[in-house]
Amino acid sequence: MKTFTSTKAPAAIGPYSQAVSANGTVYVSGQLPVCADTGILETDIRKATARCLENISAILGEASLTLADSLKLTLFLADMADFAAMNEIYSGYFTAPFPARVCVAVAALPKNARIEIDCVAAAGSAPTAGAAAK
Repeated sequence: MKTFTSTKAPAAIGPYSQAVSANGTVYVSGQLPVCADTGILETDIRKATARCLENISAILGEASLTLADSLKLTLFLADMADFAAMNEIYSGYFTAPFPARVCVAVAALPKNARIEIDCVAAAGSAPTAGAAAK
């Protein structure tokens, strides 16, 4: 197992790594919408979604990957009423064919955040358009 850390993303707030890899797959820990430079938590859901994805992108960069290498993301929303606004911003970070995704509402998130996103990625794993299921 190898770990990855980016100073362009907030430091872990507990006993975990920003990301680990095994067998060519990178697992990025849940990212809150915190700016690494200022420590400020974004509270607007659009800005918060973008910040989470920018944090993930910075961490993936340490593993020589980009968001295009994402296989699956999990999004945790403190309020499902934020779904449409989150989706509006999220859709600007990915192109078809899109990675798999789960989005769930949760009772609360660390630091009282409105969103947290984690990611699983692997080099060269971006889905191929038109790939047929076997």
